[in-house]
Amino acid sequence: MLQKIKIFIDSIYFTNALKVTIAAVIPVVLFSLLGEFRIGFTIALGAFFTYPSDIPSSLKHKINGVLFTALLVSVINLLVNIMYPHSWIFYPFLAILIFMLSMISVYGHRATMTSFSGLLAVSIAFSNLNTGWAMVEHAGLILAGGLFYLLISLVFYYVRPNRYIELQIAECIKLTAKYLKLRGDLWTLNADRKLIIEKQLHLQVELNTIHENIREVLIRSSTTSGSSNQNRKMLLVFISLVEILELALSTAFDHNKLHQKFDEHPKVLLTYQSLAYNLAASIKQLSKSVRKQTLYTSKYDLLHDLNSLSHAILTYESDLEKTAAVEGVFMLTTMLQYAEKQIEKIKIIEHAFTLGSRLQDLKGKDKDLEKFLAPHYYPLSTLTQNFSFSSSIFRHSLRLTITLLFGFVVGAFLPFQNVYWILLTIIVILRPSYGLTKARSFQRMIGTIIGGLIAFGILYFMSDNLFISILAIICMLLGFTFTQINYKVSATFITMYVVFIYGIVTPNISDLVQYRILDTLVGAVLAFMANHFLFPTWEFVNTPIHLKKSITANQEYLKEIALFYNKKGSISTSYRLARKNAFIEIGNLMASFQRMSQEPKSKQRQLPQVYKLAVLNHSLLSSLASLGTYIQSHKTSSASEAFNIVVETVDNNLKNAIEVLNDTTEIYDESIAQKDLSIHFTALKNIREKELQEGEKFNPEDFQLKMQEAQLVIEQLVWLINLSGNIVKATKTLKNT
Repeated sequence: MLQKIKIFIDSIYFTNALKVTIAAVIPVVLFSLLGEFRIGFTIALGAFFTYPSDIPSSLKHKINGVLFTALLVSVINLLVNIMYPHSWIFYPFLAILIFMLSMISVYGHRATMTSFSGLLAVSIAFSNLNTGWAMVEHAGLILAGGLFYLLISLVFYYVRPNRYIELQIAECIKLTAKYLKLRGDLWTLNADRKLIIEKQLHLQVELNTIHENIREVLIRSSTTSGSSNQNRKMLLVFISLVEILELALSTAFDHNKLHQKFDEHPKVLLTYQSLAYNLAASIKQLSKSVRKQTLYTSKYDLLHDLNSLSHAILTYESDLEKTAAVEGVFMLTTMLQYAEKQIEKIKIIEHAFTLGSRLQDLKGKDKDLEKFLAPHYYPLSTLTQNFSFSSSIFRHSLRLTITLLFGFVVGAFLPFQNVYWILLTIIVILRPSYGLTKARSFQRMIGTIIGGLIAFGILYFMSDNLFISILAIICMLLGFTFTQINYKVSATFITMYVVFIYGIVTPNISDLVQYRILDTLVGAVLAFMANHFLFPTWEFVNTPIHLKKSITANQEYLKEIALFYNKKGSISTSYRLARKNAFIEIGNLMASFQRMSQEPKSKQRQLPQVYKLAVLNHSLLSSLASLGTYIQSHKTSSASEAFNIVVETVDNNLKNAIEVLNDTTEIYDESIAQKDLSIHFTALKNIREKELQEGEKFNPEDFQLKMQEAQLVIEQLVWLINLSGNIVKATKTLKNT
């Protein structure tokens, strides 16, 4: 139990919550002792407004982002106070302000969080309207709060400069281990492979997010302030984790066929599965070691497991005649070599955390890393191009603007105590995604009711302000901590915090609780209704876009693999970028499917077909990774003409699928394609026959490598042809239903 508490306290969520809690509590306590609670509370508001923009990034971008946000929320508060008395201009101004703040989300994640901070500042501005010099003073105190939060954040950064990236790497290792475990599950006889693949796709969404966070911090830091030893070590670990993920995905086999082939020799597959599980368990243990900051000592003898698999292959070969065993031996040898590569990557990570890493360990892997980052470039054209109903951010901005204005009018003309709380609820709940808005609406309502009742009960029996203040601080800390973990729990603690604060400064606490709950219910209902009826953006509209991007990314990855197979040499940056984009887009496609599955049944158009295409694209990516990994790690022969023709056929299939999604004419006649394919398949089979006939020209070891190459390349190309053809059929079904 104590260990779990320690891990919780050491988590990123708790650390971030602690920063904003300290930045908010210190000024309140300090100025309260001086008899100026209002000043301290306003400074605390500035820290609260600025906090969302403090996202993972390099130190330079962290400082610039927080400074800009602190200045923005201060100016917004001042402008709202200046415009409020002039109703004839105030409402147009408020509408334009809300709309433009929401629209800046087009510039990425940091801009989205800055937008959120600005919108929070708009809503809270109505809680304390000022005139004359008072409004300038109030805005200045908010700016001071933002600057004070930046100071606290920098203190945390310099005290533990590497802890954030260590925790992110630990989480990345943990998710990668989970992925390896799922790949091992595929080898279980009669396993529910559809369910396993679905879990893999969901996990890919999580991996994409954490990979992007790590790239942003590691690569951005190395490009702006140079590469430290710690940075190089973490970069080496991260690159190795990406390669482990590619290797895991590259074990693409027809598992039903394999089980049939080795039906009478189950031990060899069970030995491989045991090795796969130990690979996953080994790096999971490494994740725990990094998180707990303990010395890592491996509990698993992976080399022993590897020898066991090698021995099982020899046993299998000796139990059968050589000609009968040759195909199975090639398959098993490929699996053995994949496992060897995985162990090699794991050993690199273990070495980094135990013995330290050296500059030469990267071996040129850090070349052109800045190309793997989204550029921090904010052209005006990006904003203007999104002024269209085809843009989901434009629709959301309009939706949010109208809903907030309606909420303001409702709160102003009906007997509500705190209009700003209706606005705050709308801002927090109303998301571009229908599913997330729906979930947050219910979670916030439930959390508010539970939190209000608990806090009211405590205040009813307890009146000691010191005790209530301590509870308020604890609730604030836990409320911010659980924001990303469990929103219902977060809403409960935040409500308790607000009620405790008002319980200290106001006597009519029962009325406060009632109005707090009522305001939240009204805001939640308005947010939910707006997302359903006001310029809704249903996911079935965006799904074809994600499908095209995923197919295109796989297509580019295929081209890079074919180019490498033909030209050999070292892995290019364009190859690694194509691989990265293929992984990202399959995750984005699955995320789109997840969002659609949360929408009303009437809006879940072609949901089964979308899922089928997600699985097909994932399988295609797996097959591509198998081919790419093999030719990277083996000395291969020259690419045959048949190889290039079949690759071209796969490429045409993928182009055809994209054209179908675009509602344009298909590229080529399928009957001609099928006739051509039969010729190409024959050519592929001739590769193997030719190698058999010329076998005596090579020594036994070279001959085995040539045969293994011929078999794997043929197998993957045939699989690619089938998958790409099925993608074309599935896209046609999607468009015709």
